[in-house]
Amino acid sequence: METLLQNPVIKGALYIILAVGIFSALIIIHEFGHYLTARLCGVTVHEFALGMGPQIFSRVSKKSGIRYSVRLFLIGGYVAMDGEDGDSENPNAFCNKNIWKRILIIVAGAGMNIILGFIAMFILTTATVVSTDGALLPTNVVADFVEGATSNQAGENGLMEGDRIVSVNGVPVFTGYDLIYEITNSAYEPVDMVVKRNGEKVRLYDVKFPTTEESGVVFGSYDFKVYGKEPNVFNLALYSVNRSASTVKMVYDSLFDLLRGRYGAEAVSGPVGTTQVIGEAAQQGGATLLYLVAVITINLGVFNLLPVPALDGGRLLFLIIELFRGKPVNRNLEGYVHFIGILILFALMAIISIKDVIGLFT
Repeated sequence: METLLQNPVIKGALYIILAVGIFSALIIIHEFGHYLTARLCGVTVHEFALGMGPQIFSRVSKKSGIRYSVRLFLIGGYVAMDGEDGDSENPNAFCNKNIWKRILIIVAGAGMNIILGFIAMFILTTATVVSTDGALLPTNVVADFVEGATSNQAGENGLMEGDRIVSVNGVPVFTGYDLIYEITNSAYEPVDMVVKRNGEKVRLYDVKFPTTEESGVVFGSYDFKVYGKEPNVFNLALYSVNRSASTVKMVYDSLFDLLRGRYGAEAVSGPVGTTQVIGEAAQQGGATLLYLVAVITINLGVFNLLPVPALDGGRLLFLIIELFRGKPVNRNLEGYVHFIGILILFALMAIISIKDVIGLFT
């Protein structure tokens, strides 16, 4: 068995199966969020499907009349609601429900992904503490500096031992996790910081950190150690929320940096590239893989809320317009916009996938 797992073809196939399983589970959880919220809001649901393509199994509930089906390609799934893409005379159709219920149903899918990301972060943080004897949770208080540190070289306008770092370039930080992320993300050039020193808030200007370069992109590198805090259920949950929030911010930061040219097109990955990353994470161990799953599910949730046609965020945008107009946008117009949006998304996905495949051989 061990010899078989060393075969690159078999190993690659297993990583593909693992990646497909992860993507499918995350998309099903996303769709279950829509489904559950629709049911709670009294919307008529015609079908809840696992997978896409031809139907291989289905059962219709005698109580609700909902068809539960399994389809040939177990990649994702969908929820078919009455009146979701057009008009309906059914008072329980999606289109005839209160606008706040419709908004709640639309955002529920992304919400489930983000909640799952928090749960994964909580499990990861707790497991790290439990598995490491005497492990402490990193705080935002400077303990000491590593050799060659630059952030403490500007006298009182630099960091000092005992400083509690409050913000980096105006972004609040609360734990060691979000502190490290903000320094890595923004301290590739001098940053302004606010610290609490001797009970008073002090603003520091142009604090310099060491930098590292990876794939042509420069990142900041923190040059100090922080104090730790004894873990308990409350602060484990708090730290998990902060790590999840930092991950959400990381997704938006990455999109913004991509648009402004900090990252090149090579930094964008589709399913093929992500499958490769999942394989590498699986080799490094369960903790690395779990962290990656948390990042992917949060990424999926955040990306789906972007105001892009065909995504949940695009549908949400039309609902917000309806909220301010007092009447819905022409449904035919909305349908055309979403159709064009999905064609563009498919085209981009194809281009990115081709780029990822070429990357495997270069």
